[in-house]
Amino acid sequence: MRKIVECVPNFSEGNDRETIDAIAQAITETPGCTLLDVDPGKSTNRTVYTFVGDPDAVVQGALNSARVARARIDMRTHKGEHPRMGAMDVCPFIPVANVSMDECVAISKTFGRLAAEALGVPFFLYEASAVHDYRRKLPQVRQGEYEGLAGRLEEPEWAPDFGPAAFVPQWGATATGARSFLIAYNVNILGTSNQAHRIALNLREAGRGPDVPGRLKAVKGMGWFVDEYNMAQVTVNLNDYQVTPIHTLFEEVKKEAAALNVGVAGSEIVGLVPLASILMAADYYMEKENLFILDEDQKVRLAVERLGLNSVAPFDPKEKIIEYRVAETPDEPLAAMRLRDFVQEVASRSSAPGGGSVSALLVAMGAGLGAMVGKLTYGVRKFESVDAQMRKCIPPLHDAAARLIPMIDADTTAFKDFMAALRLPRGTDAERTARAEQMQAGLKKAIDIPLTTMKLGDGAWDALCDVARYGNPASRSDVEVGARTLETGIWGAYKNVMINMTDITDDEFRTRIVGEAEAIVKRAAQKCADVLEILESR
Repeated sequence: MRKIVECVPNFSEGNDRETIDAIAQAITETPGCTLLDVDPGKSTNRTVYTFVGDPDAVVQGALNSARVARARIDMRTHKGEHPRMGAMDVCPFIPVANVSMDECVAISKTFGRLAAEALGVPFFLYEASAVHDYRRKLPQVRQGEYEGLAGRLEEPEWAPDFGPAAFVPQWGATATGARSFLIAYNVNILGTSNQAHRIALNLREAGRGPDVPGRLKAVKGMGWFVDEYNMAQVTVNLNDYQVTPIHTLFEEVKKEAAALNVGVAGSEIVGLVPLASILMAADYYMEKENLFILDEDQKVRLAVERLGLNSVAPFDPKEKIIEYRVAETPDEPLAAMRLRDFVQEVASRSSAPGGGSVSALLVAMGAGLGAMVGKLTYGVRKFESVDAQMRKCIPPLHDAAARLIPMIDADTTAFKDFMAALRLPRGTDAERTARAEQMQAGLKKAIDIPLTTMKLGDGAWDALCDVARYGNPASRSDVEVGARTLETGIWGAYKNVMINMTDITDDEFRTRIVGEAEAIVKRAAQKCADVLEILESR
């Protein structure tokens, strides 16, 4: 799955449109980067850019933007209301999808090192990337701002993490690091700014001061009145939505508002939001209300409705959810084919797609048939007595079928990688060694793909047994076909694992994988028999 990292560099220029646009262009022209937002502030004399990309792309995008700033921004003439210490004042990297905080720490360190070398300026690490606790928070690093930076750099404990320990007047210094995704979130209050602020004080982590902390961690907030909406708002920054999710903040505001006898009229998200945070809200309301929803778009709709995200402005998921903004058409030429074309492609004079892709398709279809029967049983009046069982067995079958579709193309891609290694030159000892290493890597990948197909199929058996036990008896033949197809697909994937194992030179790898694959294929035969026996006994 695609890794998505967000980068939010802040530059000390909010008035010169040419400079603002030049920095934006540098990001936009970086391959793999998608610029999502440019937010200049005249009084702060500062512009915040938001862009996303894969780990390598965001490093390059940040470097390209920093180079423009180095050429166009001169801190010696900069004035603004916002605290600052450098031309590129801060450059955080934030995990969005399929990437860990540790990876973002490594990304920030790579960027800091490369930028300091290229520009000849000091860089400090902060937040999760910080090496020293006394300079972990941004206010600590930026204390004294640009005007106090020259003296600070003379102190040994304030030597930069990258670049020279010397004052560069035109630039100043930059803080870079990794942090959690910050969600700017407002809850609408049908009351006064004072009431909204009282709620914020009770909830925000800082509370009313050191002696009276608030209830929610990783939350900053206050109350204000928005004339445009004719409503007050509890306005917060959720510094880590994994610690305090959106729905938790919303529900706690509702409790506080009820205690003050004031109404809550929905909420709004300022800027962009990760899909995971919206799905967390959906999961919360599904559990709270005992709802059964499978489709992602319906889960998103549930969260939007329960949080009242359309209350002051339309919430368009395609525009507000980061993953949807940067979504790309999956590179799945086989899975995207018409069925007729796929069969003809398999039947063509070519070794790929072959047994591995067909096996992945069979496993997906086996799980899919089980999901189909479960869905044809759930919600039907005469089968209401087994709704609870269907709620448990439909999701794993539904998810397995969806996750197996990409494996159809992945198997063919892995085979092509191995064939490419075969064509590498082998004229010298070094070339022969490199070729052998690439061939072994290609073989291991060609083994891992069908093994993953086997594992995904293996995870569907218990649910398929329950469908056989409780599902609509009119669909008995569909479950039988599903069981046989699932078993055959797993057997086919097993054969692909074993045929690629022949030339593996890593004995430990061979022993471990063969043992795992044999256990799964043996269990598939037994589970298929169990499904058929269950159906026969009904």
